[in-house]
Amino acid sequence: MSFEGYITVIDLSEGIFVAITDSDYPDFSIEAEVLEKIGAKVERYHSKTDDDVINLARDADALLNQYAPITEKVFQSLDRLKIVVRYGVGVDNIDVEAATRAGVLVCNVIYDITDVADHTVALLLASWRRLKNIDNFVFEGKWDWKLLGPLPRFSGSTVGIVGYGKIGKLVAKRLKGFDVKVLVYDPYVRVEEIVKEGFIPKSFEELLKESDAITLHVPLTKETYHLLNERSLSIMKDGAIVVNTCRGKVVDTRALVNAIKSGKISYAGLDVLEEEPPSKELLEELKRCGNIILTPHTAWYSNSSLHEVRFKAALQIVQLFEGRVPEYLVNKNVLGNARCKSMLKA
Repeated sequence: MSFEGYITVIDLSEGIFVAITDSDYPDFSIEAEVLEKIGAKVERYHSKTDDDVINLARDADALLNQYAPITEKVFQSLDRLKIVVRYGVGVDNIDVEAATRAGVLVCNVIYDITDVADHTVALLLASWRRLKNIDNFVFEGKWDWKLLGPLPRFSGSTVGIVGYGKIGKLVAKRLKGFDVKVLVYDPYVRVEEIVKEGFIPKSFEELLKESDAITLHVPLTKETYHLLNERSLSIMKDGAIVVNTCRGKVVDTRALVNAIKSGKISYAGLDVLEEEPPSKELLEELKRCGNIILTPHTAWYSNSSLHEVRFKAALQIVQLFEGRVPEYLVNKNVLGNARCKSMLKA
């Protein structure tokens, strides 16, 4: 489908309207303060669907977005829209190709991800040491270490890291202090780089077969959707641990539940799920599994990161309306679009 013809000419003499499609933040005071620099009007909505976005933000020049789907239909419907900024790194809920065809910039927010790495290691150790189980036993009045059953030592074990980007690298760095062997799989990183930093490059199957625990740090793409599925889980060591702090759809939830129930996977630490928030039915099923620690997509969170994400997201919009290329532009090829050129200073 061609997008030519339905985009209006940009007129920056009109007031700028920034719509926050949805967010679970307590307010939008940080965003409003940043956007005051360009005199923008800011409104926050609670959109769940693309139709909600269209109906509520029809006159928006810019969207700040968290979870609501920003589809091709949105780009076809919002004639004034010039930029969409997502709070966070992933943009899998935004049709980036449709945005590019429409001449709309898509930005994410690159922030200090040390909190994610710390949370990953926390989930890994809590899963390994069965902290949730023993905590429950104690509050049930059962003061008995033997209730945990067999508990292997973490030191000397093998941990596989799937995805060696910024977060994967920080997790690997943190694991150096635990006297564990660290395996790394990432087809987009040179083997020499992994070796130079003191870790062991492996194919995906090799990593699965050899790891006592794996942590996942990949973006959600067609390649990584259900990367951990019935087949890949079956390759893993009996009693292995799975930790996921990247995207819920990287793991086939049904396959993981079955693997935990069968004992193939001994424990899982999950900060993300395919369905967020989980339905009551899914939550009950996960609860019955027993050996799962869940956190509500909170790996990114600290006081510092909360401020940083919101500040930087709003700043992308300010940069565009000041005639600059936003710092965290995702679809860089959109800059060849005549509509974008009219906004940017030479």
